[in-house]
Amino acid sequence: MSELQQARWYVVHTYSGHENKVKATIEKAVKTRSMEDCITQVVVPTEDVVETTKTGKEKTRQRKIFPGYVLVKMVITDESWYVVRNTKGVTGFVGPGSKPVPLSEDEVIAMGIELTEPKIAAGNIDLEIGDTVEVANGPFGGQVGTVEEINLETKEVKVCIDAFGKKTLFVVEADGIEKI
Repeated sequence: MSELQQARWYVVHTYSGHENKVKATIEKAVKTRSMEDCITQVVVPTEDVVETTKTGKEKTRQRKIFPGYVLVKMVITDESWYVVRNTKGVTGFVGPGSKPVPLSEDEVIAMGIELTEPKIAAGNIDLEIGDTVEVANGPFGGQVGTVEEINLETKEVKVCIDAFGKKTLFVVEADGIEKI
């Protein structure tokens, strides 16, 4: 891979309902093949939707913005193309024929993808997506996890920890975690 190649965003078409599984499978393949330089980020764009239940309570849930699609920030090489294209649940890259076409910067912005990772200052700690943190208190106090999302408005952070034998995502206030 040449130094001049920069990771770009590509759209991958998946079977509907398999987006999160595809994301997890690609991320696992990146780790096992040590391809962090080629495939830098995998995103299933979601938005929070407030719904009213039958009992009248408001419930917030995450809804996929583009069902059937996963966004991958990567440098196209024979190996990276192969890993993504042959992931179970992937039907192909979006583009003419089998040639992946990167999104333009304007398209990336229009899709709501952060071009720069958001940062949050919790006390005197700067947090970024991907940081390893320890939960300070609550039911998961002492657990170590990874920052997955940062909400700058509410100063809440989604942290992924290994709980009950599987990866679990939960929301914690930014001042309730410590960067490791």
